[in-house]
Amino acid sequence: MITTTAALAAFCDAHRQTEFVTVDTEFMRERTYWPKLCLIQLGGPEETVAVDPLAEGIDLSPLFELLQNASVLKVFHAARQDIEIFYNLTGKVPTPMFDTQVAAMVCGFGEAASYETLAGQLANAKIDKSSRFTDWASRPLTDKQIDYALADVSHLRVVYAKLHERLQKSGRESWVSEEMADLTSVDTYHIEPSEVWKRFKWRADKPKLRALLKELAAWRELEAQRINVPRGRVMRDESVMEIAYHPPESARDLARIRGLGQGFADSRQGKEVLEAVQRALAIPLDKCPVGEPKRTTPQGSGAVIDLLKVLLRHVADENDVAAKLIATTDDLEKIATDDQADTAALRGWRYDLFGQQALLLKSGKLSMGLNKKKLSITKL
Repeated sequence: MITTTAALAAFCDAHRQTEFVTVDTEFMRERTYWPKLCLIQLGGPEETVAVDPLAEGIDLSPLFELLQNASVLKVFHAARQDIEIFYNLTGKVPTPMFDTQVAAMVCGFGEAASYETLAGQLANAKIDKSSRFTDWASRPLTDKQIDYALADVSHLRVVYAKLHERLQKSGRESWVSEEMADLTSVDTYHIEPSEVWKRFKWRADKPKLRALLKELAAWRELEAQRINVPRGRVMRDESVMEIAYHPPESARDLARIRGLGQGFADSRQGKEVLEAVQRALAIPLDKCPVGEPKRTTPQGSGAVIDLLKVLLRHVADENDVAAKLIATTDDLEKIATDDQADTAALRGWRYDLFGQQALLLKSGKLSMGLNKKKLSITKL
């Protein structure tokens, strides 16, 4: 257990020349907007440590430097939330990086193989998950908690080595590298308050509705960040939508919105919400934000989508790759209506594996049939 800057610096210095280090975190975010980092686990070739970021006086700079060391591969499992934490702390993303969950999808372990599954199958290890949802912010941590945390990086070394070997043998290392480009992009983790409104689903696509949603969602996001609470504790999605559909003109009107009440309406937050409403209503119609164009499914394309799903399942099974990694339902809908669709399924290794066949199927140059109860694909 590392609780001092000197001990952390010693570990990081000792691993500046290693091929890789395994990394994991434990955090709490149920009551906060920003995840609270409670523990960092690191694994070198022969050593595993747990770093206490809550220890008095500890400076995590040596770790941040290691995470940016271009000569050391950082190995995570299901990295997105861990990376989000480091991005929020430093404004940077660890690089280079390897995600064993992504690699497992490429190597035929299903669409979301858990660390427990991979550790069992590749490292012959049994993971005790009973400490997973304990209070990681409480001190002192128990021996059981620390043992659980360290297991998340100790077995990860073997998991990485086995998956890396499989990727080398299959020639699919570049597939994982393509996926890492997205995970290591700062844009993946940056939240722009003015863009949050696009996550909402609305019934009527009207300019003023979009303007109201944009102003209200941006205010809520900034307020949640400012006071560090989950956005739903500032205002629930349903309340945001209700205000957008029925813009209040006064605190009395705002108090009638379900889930708010007079106390909220009379508060500083209530005043700011009313100001956001007025800003939105003052925007000229031709200056209102433009939403994503709704894609309509042409009549008859449903059958094409169904055929593409069958082809995708066949390609995934034949190549032992998770279907979700090759193409999503959204990808298939785009391909069904547009041969030049801007979708990952028509680029890179996905095109070679599936996209090319999907276009051949659409053009009638590829047929599917059953041969002894097994699906067969034939180029015409």
